[in-house]
This record gives sequence, C-alpha cells and structure tokens, in this order.
Amino acid sequence: MTVDTGTRLTAGRAVARAAELAGQIFAARADEYDRTSAFPDADFAELHAAGLNAATVPAEYGGLGLGPLRQHTYPLWMITKELAKADLSLARCWEGHTNSLVLVDALGTEQQRERWFDGVVRAGEKWVAWSGEPQARKPGEAQRFGTTVTRTPEGWTVHGSKAFATSATGADWAVLLVSLAGPGGARHTDAEDSVLMLACDLKHPSISVDTSWWDPIGMRATASHVVRFDHTPIPDSCQLGEPGDYLRQGWQTAFIPHYAASFLGAAEAAYDYALEYVQRQGKSADPYVQQRIGQMTVNLDTAQLWLAHVARLWDQGRRDEARMAGSRARHTIEHLALSTVDNCVRACGARSLVRPGPVERILRDLTFYVRHDNDDHILATIGRGVLGQQHDLSFYKP
Repeated sequence: MTVDTGTRLTAGRAVARAAELAGQIFAARADEYDRTSAFPDADFAELHAAGLNAATVPAEYGGLGLGPLRQHTYPLWMITKELAKADLSLARCWEGHTNSLVLVDALGTEQQRERWFDGVVRAGEKWVAWSGEPQARKPGEAQRFGTTVTRTPEGWTVHGSKAFATSATGADWAVLLVSLAGPGGARHTDAEDSVLMLACDLKHPSISVDTSWWDPIGMRATASHVVRFDHTPIPDSCQLGEPGDYLRQGWQTAFIPHYAASFLGAAEAAYDYALEYVQRQGKSADPYVQQRIGQMTVNLDTAQLWLAHVARLWDQGRRDEARMAGSRARHTIEHLALSTVDNCVRACGARSLVRPGPVERILRDLTFYVRHDNDDHILATIGRGVLGQQHDLSFYKP
C-alpha cells in the first residue's frame, strides 16, 4: 500500500473519499472487528494511504488543516459521520486520533509539532487521548484505577492505570491527561489547574495492556482496555502546554460536538437500512411505516442542521457561543439518533436485529457510546447556563 504525501485533498474531496472507503471497505469489516473486539488497524492503514489520517494536521505540515482550531470544522465532522456510518467504533478511534492532534497543534512547541506531525503524515502513526480514571468502584469490581505523577530531573514519571483507554492495542502515542493532585485524570478531579498533558510513546516497555477488563455490550472494536504504567518516564520534551491548560482553555468543549457527528453517522446507517428494507419487503404503502420513515428523516435533517450551526460558530471565532451550542447539539443529537434507530427497528421488525445485519450492532454501539457523558447532567448544565449559574461545559459536573 503506497502513500501519496505530495497531493493534498480538498476538504470536499476528503469527505467524499472517506465516504467511499467507509461504504466500500470499512462497513464490510465492521462485523468481524466487533465480534473479535479488535482495533480496526486495517481501516487506519487505508485512511493513511488515502491521505486522510492527517485531517487535523495543519497544511504547512502536510495535513488537511481541518478542525475547530483551524476554523475548518464542518468537513472534519462530516468525515467522522461517514466513518460512523460504517462502524461507530472506528469513528470513536478516529475522533480520539484527530482530537489529539488538535491538542498538539494548539499547545505543542514548534519542535513537537514538527516531530509528531511528521510521524502521522509519513508513517501513519495513530494518536489518542486518555483521561479515564473512575474513582468509584462498580458492584463486583475488585480493581481500582488511577495514576500518580512524580517530578524527576528529566521530566515526569507516571504510575498506575487508566480505564476506557480507547485504541489501546492500536495507538502509537497517547496524550495522557493526569492530575498532579493524584488519581482522577481530567474528568474525576476537583483540582482542574493540576491537570497535565503528557505525550506518551506507547512502545515503552513499562506500559502494558490488560485486555481482560473490556467486554462491553457495544463499541467493542474501540479496544478500550485498561492500560498500566509502571513508573513510566516521560521527558519534559513530551509535556504539552502548562498544567491546567486543558480545562482552563476549554478544549473538551471543542470535542463534544464531534461525538455527536458519530451519533449522526450511526443513525444515518440505520436510516439507509430501513429505506432499503421496507421497500424490498413491500412495506412502503403501510401508513405506520411511512410515519416512522418521516420521523427518521426529520431527525436526521435536524441533527445535520445542529452540527452545521455549531461548526459555523467555531469557524467564526465565536468560541463562547460555540461551547454552549456544542452541548445543546450533543444532547439533542443523542436523542435524535436513538429515536432514529428505534424507528428503524420498529419499521423493519425483529429480523433487523439478527446478525450479520448491521442494525443490531448499531443499536448496541450507539446505546453504549451515548453513555460517554451523562445526558441528565448535560441538560442540567444547559439550564444552569441559561439561568446565569456556574456550570461545567467540559464534564458536566453537578
């Protein structure tokens, strides 16, 4: 497989090429990746060969220059949507990769950008960002998660474990969100100014992956295993920005609507299946089926408009408006996507949930993925913002 780094895709062509790969190649692989809980490595190799894996790498470094930092947001989200139509797990891994590179672009030094972007463009290196350190055990769970960070003369040492480590068996580099205050990462700490970002080379021998923990109902191919760090050294040259930059500058809010683009892609896949199914089964004259098709159509149109609106706010530099609108979009699109999949199943019947058809996987994956954030807390956060009360748009803490 050869990689052409000399010809850069336009944004429109990038979306179209992603759609081609997703429809012609990735969708056929999704079932096997799901059954085996395997990271979609071959899909990422295809994305690299097509010049798409550097979507959020700036053009001057050989990438496409997409994303909210470069004020070219909508095409990135449409690429994600197309990948999610084929495989929601693939889209989640892709989000982690592209979002991590936005952080490198925003907070990295010139030397860091040159080094790491070259690895992406030329070698197809894959990135991810890991925060997950839930502190409360679930019933029956023996192990605890969390990391501690120690200063050394050369940089930092990370010790402990992270859960929900997306792309654990596929990524080459991870941006570790760790807290100087102790276990909790970015999501589960109250000391926001203590959150540090460290770029970690995952080939280091002190790092191990525990594949026994990740056995979920859905999103299995994200390979979101437990990763353990045994006093892993990370030099100062791999620190991104200053402690507190991630939450202080609101980077999580730039990625929240990106999740919604994946939700929309999964919903579109269910919609396409329903259209083909009801017409092939001769159900298109059934008024109840017509009603469900109508509802799905309105759902998808509404979700698309929301994403376009939020992307426009980011691209116009209206950051404060974009942050709140992104949470509103994420909340709304979660419900629109779930409704679309539900209407698909009701219109098509039980056979749509029998493998190897894609709908049962879409249902499992979407139901699991939307739990990434607590929607009750999202809606309450939106309300607090409207009421002029203090609110957390990054992790929706009560």
